[in-house]
Amino acid sequence: TIIINVNLTFTANVVEDPALCAILLTCISVILIFISLPFSLFFCIKVVQEYERAVIFRLGRLVTGGARGPGIFFIIPCIDTYSKADLRTVSFDVPPQEVRIRQINANAFQFRRFHRSQILSKDSVTVAVDAVVYFRISNAISSVSNVEDYARSTRLLAATTLRNVLGTKNLSELLSERESISHMIQSNLDEATDSWGVKVERVEIKDVRLPIQLQRAMAAEAEAAREARAKVIAATGEQRASGALKEAADVIADSPAALQLRYLQTLNSIAAEKNSTIVFPVPMELFRGFSIEEGETAPQVAPCQPV
Repeated sequence: TIIINVNLTFTANVVEDPALCAILLTCISVILIFISLPFSLFFCIKVVQEYERAVIFRLGRLVTGGARGPGIFFIIPCIDTYSKADLRTVSFDVPPQEVRIRQINANAFQFRRFHRSQILSKDSVTVAVDAVVYFRISNAISSVSNVEDYARSTRLLAATTLRNVLGTKNLSELLSERESISHMIQSNLDEATDSWGVKVERVEIKDVRLPIQLQRAMAAEAEAAREARAKVIAATGEQRASGALKEAADVIADSPAALQLRYLQTLNSIAAEKNSTIVFPVPMELFRGFSIEEGETAPQVAPCQPV
């Protein structure tokens, strides 16, 4: 009776003290390993790759010493379990996020987030944004012990963060400031996933798809702006050309010889452009200045007498 009472008391103390129970089970497991050598080595020796780390739990508690690897490490069968963490960079596509834009006026829009199934009013449009996220595990222990599925959680958080950031931007910023928006999303994601042992390295916005109606409106606006600039340039050119013509006319008006030279130049241009002979009456007064020297009078030509 005394022996039975002592055994019951010892068993109760072991059950009530988790540390003592863990030590007892560990000792039993080690003894079994030595008894079953060398077959037990197949269950005790594990290998992880250079890009992997192993997080070991013994009786549900994290083993001190941090993550194991790369290379060979040992576990105690029956009481040890381990999880592998891949440290390589992983990328995933964020599902297309639709953002509602409320039109304020002809040239201004405001983003608001809504579910896909919500009906849009006549003055609202929808923009679909595709993005890709690159991340890796920076702390293997946190990625295993602090979150159930770090990859899935990061994907869901990326989609939510993308919608939240886009909801604060207008249409022009979304189209022209992709780099700054990507950096903002990356900073928010990195801060939120730090406790999970996840490092968000990069976020890229791949595509911004606009509705057909909005594309047509933007194309019409751009075309109108181009036409307006073309008209301004044409008007400026005409104004400068008119000024140049006025200056040339003033110079020609002050110099009769320049007018005669211009007349001859025009005739030469006509003859060069058209491959035909042109008979054009030239007033004799044009040649009088070239044929008569200073101080001389022009000879008198007798009129023709009828026969």
